[in-house]
Amino acid sequence: MKNKVKEGLRYLFALLFIFAGTKHFTSTEFFLSIMPPYLPWHLALVYISGVAEIALGVMLLIPKYQHWAAWGLIALLVAVFPANIHMAMYPENYPNMPTMALYIRLPIQGLLILWAAWYRKPKSFPRREESS
Repeated sequence: MKNKVKEGLRYLFALLFIFAGTKHFTSTEFFLSIMPPYLPWHLALVYISGVAEIALGVMLLIPKYQHWAAWGLIALLVAVFPANIHMAMYPENYPNMPTMALYIRLPIQGLLILWAAWYRKPKSFPRREESS
C-alpha cells in the first residue's frame, strides 16, 4: 500500500512540475513580473527554468532517471528560493499577489524539497537469475 501511495504521489509531483514548466511558456508575462530585479536575463531565465521543470518532471516519471530527477528538482527548488524570499521581503513590488501568498510560498518550498527528496534513491529492480 505504501508503495502505491508513493508511486501515485510521484506521478502527481511530476505532473505538477510539467504543468508549472509549461506555464513558463504560456504565461511568460506573469513569470517575468515576479523576477527579482537583481537577476539578469529575465526572459532567458524564465524559459530555462520552464524547460528544466518540464524535463525534470518527465524524468521523474521514468524509473531509470527518477533518482537524477529528484536531485535536479531539489537543486532547482533551492535555486529559486532566494527569489521567493525577495518577493516576501518586498511585497509592494508584487501588488497582484496577496502578501500572505508570498509568505506561504516559503514553507511550501521546503515541503516541495522534502517531497522531491523522497524520490532520491534509485529504484531497485529485481535481478534476473542467470541460467546455466
